[in-house]
Amino acid sequence: MTMHEIWGLVPVLLAGLALGALFFGGLWWTVQKGLTAQRPAMLFLGSMLLRTGITLAGFYWVADQDIRRMAACLVGFVVARLIATRLARSSAAKTAQEVGHAS
Repeated sequence: MTMHEIWGLVPVLLAGLALGALFFGGLWWTVQKGLTAQRPAMLFLGSMLLRTGITLAGFYWVADQDIRRMAACLVGFVVARLIATRLARSSAAKTAQEVGHAS
């Protein structure tokens, strides 16, 4: 694999990051709204189908039948997951700290 081919995978990696941000951001939004929704099961099911459909379509389109592109997209998606997990943990810790000071 030449350096030119590696640099050609950077946009694919960024697309994977964007797909991951959309997927995990949508999951975070769904959980927040699901706590007060009148029909949370419908919200969670609809959100899962929409997020999964968009993600799979994005992977299919970005990969363009190339395993290297698929792998780069997957790496971006996993990095987005790691970022989302870290943000969720820091947000939960901050909330727990604020609640602890309130009592």
